[in-house]
Amino acid sequence: SLLLMAGVVAAVGLCRRLARRHLRSRPRLCAFLLETLSTFQVCACTNELSLLGNVEPKPHTALTLTYGFTVLHGLTLSGSTCNPCGTLQPMWGGGTSVKMGGLKIGAQFAAAVLARVFMHFIWRLEIAESHSGALSQGCSNPMQTTEVQAFCIELLFSVVFQLTILQVETVKPNYRVHLIALLITMLVYAGGNLTGAIFNPALAFSLHPTCFYDNFLIYSLVYWIAPSLGKFLILYVF
Repeated sequence: SLLLMAGVVAAVGLCRRLARRHLRSRPRLCAFLLETLSTFQVCACTNELSLLGNVEPKPHTALTLTYGFTVLHGLTLSGSTCNPCGTLQPMWGGGTSVKMGGLKIGAQFAAAVLARVFMHFIWRLEIAESHSGALSQGCSNPMQTTEVQAFCIELLFSVVFQLTILQVETVKPNYRVHLIALLITMLVYAGGNLTGAIFNPALAFSLHPTCFYDNFLIYSLVYWIAPSLGKFLILYVF
């Protein structure tokens, strides 16, 4: 599993470098590809990490991997948000046009689907012990609480996360990625057993697409509307 995720990170890094080098004259296409590749890396690695949640010792192994790969994403995916909620901020402030923002959000959801398809293909090969039976899970039902509580948890986590992002903007990038990774790990520890602590609409759709098909209204409210509402609350206040 670790080699698989490392391979994804290396491949995405190579593709991002090629895209920057050969698509300088086409900024929109370059931005679309960079956001697609970055979100693909986050979604693919998180799909694989979700299979390692029961590895002993629990939950230390899962939390350590969450922290490590969050730091790795932060260091290798600079300039990309990989989160539709994060794309809303420059759109709200006028730093990004609505067309470019919509293009990036479309890229994020497209990458979420591609990552899920790719991971299903890898899981069918059963190259790791954790892959056996992964395809038969269906909707793994990340909500282990009531719909109202799940909505409030994802809303609260989104507010805390987005507020922290604003507060650490002046911190050096090498330190900032560790602070953000530590926060995400803490949120996963606090609410991972209740909602999954995702607060990323694209990532939620990549991790639990079957759940959205079965009960679209509830899952869209919890994993799409709640994080977006949290982002708008922060933008309105600040």
